[in-house]
Formats: sequence, structure tokens, C-alpha cells
Amino acid sequence: MTTNSPAKPETTVGTRLRNFLIVIVAIALSVALFLGLRAEKTSVSLASLEETSTPLEVATTNGKPSLVEFYANWCTVCQKMAPDIAELEQQYADKVNFVMLNVDNTKWLPEMLKYRVDGIPHFVFLDQEGETVAQAIGDQPHTIMGSNLEALVTGSSLPYAQASGKVSQFSAPVSPTSSQDDPRSHGSQVVN
Repeated sequence: MTTNSPAKPETTVGTRLRNFLIVIVAIALSVALFLGLRAEKTSVSLASLEETSTPLEVATTNGKPSLVEFYANWCTVCQKMAPDIAELEQQYADKVNFVMLNVDNTKWLPEMLKYRVDGIPHFVFLDQEGETVAQAIGDQPHTIMGSNLEALVTGSSLPYAQASGKVSQFSAPVSPTSSQDDPRSHGSQVVN
């Protein structure tokens, strides 16, 4: 005949210890997640860079060289580079204008066409007179951007001019001319 004996004290202690460890791990993971999300919110955003940027009209006339960045909020490469640009801006704030132009704003269409922006981020380096010195397109390492800015400040030729890295494709909107079909037709145009 088999009788049910009461639970052994070791099993109860083991279960309680296991449950205690699960609670401790859950708390630790919750704290890590909270701190991780909090740190993400305090990182540099493109919007904050744009808010603190020098207006283009000021940058081309104040006698300082300028770095003009064409960007978009949806551009993952632009987002990735934002902390580096913010750090460089702090380092060179008194020597270089930092200008942010959002390609989704049609106000900047003349500049997009002037500098032939077809991928972002697109960087234009302007001298003290507002003349183009060089351009770089795509993901640029911090050291390369720093070297280019240092050369821009000293009036030297940029060591990494015309550099091209990972880029987000972008087509600037072009206003239709009289020789084109109605843009609302979405049909292809046949040229004879």
C-alpha cells in the first residue's frame, strides 16, 4: 500500500529559490530595458540638429566656412550619422557653420538641383565666400568628416573630397515643363 507523504522541505526550498531568482532576473531585465529606452530617447535626432543649424542664408554670408547636409528624417544613414555630426558640430561650432536641409521640403529644390542631390546624406563643403569646395555623399566615417572639416577651416584642400559611402537614393521632384504629359496621368511618355 502506497501512502502520499508530505512534500519534502528541500523541494519547497528549491522551488522558492528558483522563483526568487526568476523575480530578480525579471527586475534586472526591466531596469535594463527602461534604461536602454531612456538612453535611446536622449540620443541626437535629425530634428534637433536641424533646429540648431545655421540658416543657409546666414551661412553663405557670415564669413565662415560651412558644411551643408541634405538629409531626410526617413534616411537610416542620416539617422546613423546624426551623433557624429552633433559631436563635430560641438567641436567646430565657432569655426564652421552647420546647415541642415531636409530634402522633403520643396523649399530646398533649387539647392538640391544646384548641388545635384540624388542620394542622401549629401554633404557640401563651402568656403568662407560660400563657394563649393567639395562634396561627399553617403555614410562618412567620423574621422573622415573631421579631417575634411579641419582642412576646410585651414583653407587646405580636403583630403577626402568627392568621397562616396552608403547612400539612400533620392529623386528630387522636378516641376513639369510644357513638353511633358500631365503628371497626374502616371503614364509613360513616348518620344518620337
